[in-house]
Amino acid sequence: MHRPTDDPHQPDPAVLGALLARHGWRRRGGEPGRYSRWTPPEGPGAGTSLLVPTGRAFPDSGELLTEALTALEHCPAPSARDVLTALRTPSDEIRWHREIPGTTAPAAWTAQERLRTGARAMLIAAALATTAPAGHHGARHRRRAGTALEPLLAGRAPGGRELTVFVPVTPPGGPAEAPRLAAGLLRALQTARDATDYRRATGRTDAFDAAVAAGVCKELTDALVTLTTGTQGIRITVEWAPAAGPPEGFAARPGPVEFSPGDLPALREAGARYVRDEPAQPVRLTGTVLRLRREAPGGPGTVRLRVLEGADVTQVRAVLDEDDYRTAGHAHLAGLPVRVSGRLESRSGFRRLAGARDLAPVAVDEAERDRLLKTLHENLDLLGEKHGGEDDGEDTV
Repeated sequence: MHRPTDDPHQPDPAVLGALLARHGWRRRGGEPGRYSRWTPPEGPGAGTSLLVPTGRAFPDSGELLTEALTALEHCPAPSARDVLTALRTPSDEIRWHREIPGTTAPAAWTAQERLRTGARAMLIAAALATTAPAGHHGARHRRRAGTALEPLLAGRAPGGRELTVFVPVTPPGGPAEAPRLAAGLLRALQTARDATDYRRATGRTDAFDAAVAAGVCKELTDALVTLTTGTQGIRITVEWAPAAGPPEGFAARPGPVEFSPGDLPALREAGARYVRDEPAQPVRLTGTVLRLRREAPGGPGTVRLRVLEGADVTQVRAVLDEDDYRTAGHAHLAGLPVRVSGRLESRSGFRRLAGARDLAPVAVDEAERDRLLKTLHENLDLLGEKHGGEDDGEDTV
């Protein structure tokens, strides 16, 4: 049951009207100053008609709001569900549109997967940029970025052409407002568009260097390549939550940002430049040994560590000399983490520790040691020498 009209948690009629207009509903008149009549776009639910009050001052405003919301809940038009989603959780809306030719059913499914994959990669890039701008993030801060995406709500992706994602925001007067992901993404896209235009006009890529501060990175250029490949062009549009309004410094109705297949060479070149120019990161990290591997019973070997502290990645791989490899094996058997120094390399996505040295076990309390030993006993096959066969390849973090 919907709350009475004097309940502050009931949707604001002005917000409802703004959302209806945003999602293609048509205003068909009404009584001026009291209510307006809205009908959905052509298609399912075309017979639905909503009466939306202009405010809460009139005695029947609450009843009209209740009837309008009930009609929305029963309306089969896809836009009705989008309006209700935005009403229940005040959200900025990010909309992707891909210009692709008509496709068969299997090709449409592939296009949907590409659209969702590219959109998620783009949102991850925006979340990474709000944590710490960098030209190439690799595996750094991935867990935090993934957590930032958990509250987001994704709509349908019919035919792989269109997708809307709702990004919840805090309305004015609520708890402390976090940085708005949609605002960060829009700024990065606009800057990437400008840098791409500069590259195409002058042949120079240095504009992409300055773009890093605005959130442009390899992860963003990769997402744009994924979304643009196989299309005639893509368009990304951001709409602000009516209940929150535009962030400071942004237009109330920002224009779309578009990319075309002609931009792909510049985007690919920028991504390669970001990987090449991002410096290695000196670290001294603490981690638990997940896997040990070497070609023969003696000599150097490779270890994989789960990082506990000292680096913003979840796992790293390192090549150790014979003494450090033996120390890592003993620490693993004893259920102890190790501490090691080296450089996280950009080219491997910050998953490889180059120049690993000074490895030593780290003392832990008895409870933590028991937990680590239990993990060891459950994964006894992780410790051993390699005698023929193939290595397990690169880590996938």
